Amino acid sequence: MLALSLLIASPYWIFQALRHGKYRKGLSERLGFVPARLQNSGRQSIWVHAVSVGEVLAVSELVRALRLEFLEYRVVISTTTDTGQKLAASRFGAENVFYFPLDFGFAVRSWLSVLQPALIVVAETEFWPNFLRLSKRAGARSIVVNARISDRSFPGYRRWTFLLRNVLREIDAFIAQTAEDARRLIEIGALAERVSVGGNLKYDAAPPPELEIVRQLRAALQQSGAGPVLVSGSTVEGEEPILLSAFQTVLTAYPQAVMLLAPRHPERFNEVAALLEQSQLSFWRRSVWNGEPLSGGVLLIDSIGELSSLYALADVAFVGGSLVPRGGHNVIEPAQHGVAILVGEHTENFRDIIELFKGRDAVRIVNADSLASTILELLANSAERNGLGRRAADTLGSQQGATQFTLAKVRELLLSAREVTPA
Repeated sequence: MLALSLLIASPYWIFQALRHGKYRKGLSERLGFVPARLQNSGRQSIWVHAVSVGEVLAVSELVRALRLEFLEYRVVISTTTDTGQKLAASRFGAENVFYFPLDFGFAVRSWLSVLQPALIVVAETEFWPNFLRLSKRAGARSIVVNARISDRSFPGYRRWTFLLRNVLREIDAFIAQTAEDARRLIEIGALAERVSVGGNLKYDAAPPPELEIVRQLRAALQQSGAGPVLVSGSTVEGEEPILLSAFQTVLTAYPQAVMLLAPRHPERFNEVAALLEQSQLSFWRRSVWNGEPLSGGVLLIDSIGELSSLYALADVAFVGGSLVPRGGHNVIEPAQHGVAILVGEHTENFRDIIELFKGRDAVRIVNADSLASTILELLANSAERNGLGRRAADTLGSQQGATQFTLAKVRELLLSAREVTPA
């Protein structure tokens, strides 16, 4: 079935590779070729799989804790996307990071043979049947951490329960983010006794270090007397025109305002640059910006891995994927900096986090019509703006602890894994 699906979808993958360069990087690793940097460690491993940027951020503290506690194992991290690969390499070292293999036996066996994992840690919901089956045959225990079943994906999972049930029973433990996620896991085939609720690992993520670009931008903003600063992060197609229109309204009241605009997907950087040219707004591209003063315009963040640190510069932050029906993105990164946060009405992928923040008056919900007026309202009222950011930071702090819960489960599994010799 997988081979047939790949064959049918191959025109799409080829188009994406030729047009955007996607999926070309790491092709040999995806096909099961293990590079020299990951061979001959002489130790069993703990293999952590985190699909993309969001999952890498979520497991960062867990990976750090695993490295500190389980010194006898090598902790390695696989990702699927290029953006996730870059972030993981910067956080964990390129010598420990690789592209996840395609779910074919020949590719998976090659990695299992070299890495000899004692434990497989999967972030969120990556249920690859061959990978899970072959890992178990090789003697590895497996755990799905930070598991969530979104409103969008749940109906699809339910339709395939008759196939998923056997796949999910290859997994030794699930740690769900919420009781609702746990219920959904059990409904689609996970064994109830293997499912527990441990909270969201993303709440435990350490604040990002202050990058050099943040220091450079802060100096440039101060030099030109620019401000206030709006950070629009993880934006998707259809949102930038709305954001730029709102920003033009803000400029009428604050002529020296600056927007840092960070599209979610790198392949859209040029598209958004073209949109900025058409808007007749002053703009700069991060990739070619050389420290010149910024004022009254937009800095296009056409880079990877910097957004979470750039939120520190914001007076107001907007988190994208939410003005249009894309399910939203995570508000935790701006909350780490105590920034006033805005999101659109489409946040179903992060329903529990948004409901929690809404319940504590720690986020504002906007639409295309109210975006500009809400930004102007917050900029005019520093007490309300600062209070909104402070409540966001306090809400984040109140939810921490998932990493320690997860570590306790990992200890149990590794204890049992030591009793099994890999095949």
